[in-house]
Amino acid sequence: MVEINPPNRIKLTADFKTIFLAGSIEQDKADDWQKRAIDMINENEEERTVIFNPRRKDYDAKQEQSMDNPYFWKQVNWELDYIDLVDFVIMYFDPKTKSPITLMELGYMAKTDNQRLVVVCPQGFWRKGNVDIICWRNNIPRASTLTDAVNYALHKLYGNKGS
Repeated sequence: MVEINPPNRIKLTADFKTIFLAGSIEQDKADDWQKRAIDMINENEEERTVIFNPRRKDYDAKQEQSMDNPYFWKQVNWELDYIDLVDFVIMYFDPKTKSPITLMELGYMAKTDNQRLVVVCPQGFWRKGNVDIICWRNNIPRASTLTDAVNYALHKLYGNKGS
């Protein structure tokens, strides 16, 4: 398994299956659920997987969130480019966050990429009802736990993994 964080880029090949970890970060208010997902994929010994993880150790939250800011531009376009290119997206809403970007990404994917996506939205997320209805209306698979979402993604990608 290979993990890629922004701003690093790689050319995707058919030799690897790819997963994007979309979801709550919110300047580290969220649990590092991405690390847990990566650990689960590693436990499955799936070496043919490339994980795109937007959480970065060197993220500078003081950067102006403007299209004219090259730092911000690179980050956002990295995320959208790989959301568009990967084989599968796991989306997680942490109940300790508001996750406006994740909500926007759900809307971005809902109509066209709904079968490349699994959503985890635990009880306590402030807009769980909205997320559940968007998923229901667009036939987006939902998982009760991150473990279930990882297993679902691996099953969709490899058939013999997950449940």
